[in-house]
Amino acid sequence: MKKTNLVSLRIITADIRRLVDFFEVTTGITAKWLTEDFAEIVTDSFTLAIGSTRTLAFFGEAVAQAASNKSVIIEFLVENVDDDYERIKDTVSDIVQKPTTMPWGNRSLLFRDPDGNLINFFTPVSEEAIRKFS
Repeated sequence: MKKTNLVSLRIITADIRRLVDFFEVTTGITAKWLTEDFAEIVTDSFTLAIGSTRTLAFFGEAVAQAASNKSVIIEFLVENVDDDYERIKDTVSDIVQKPTTMPWGNRSLLFRDPDGNLINFFTPVSEEAIRKFS
């Protein structure tokens, strides 16, 4: 079977500077700007790409619409979700759920980015969840 790996997720936004700044503050990772219309937040396992609506010209104007996601949650495994909550709670305007331990063993913080995308910072806390992510 051919190996397939998810390596990147791209968000299209009408205000790239605002969204990149938001993710730099919340993740603590400095973005790598490739052009004025395209930046990446690179982690050890995954890249969150952020493109301006101007990049849609390469794919076709109707292929994506900024700030219209209502079904995807972008998830970041963090060392301590409670510490991250304390660090970002005054800068994130839309906290959906304060840190809460979920039935599947992760402690989870849900919030929205400036375009309304749902973001989950989580830390495994049950023995099974810790084993899964170690």
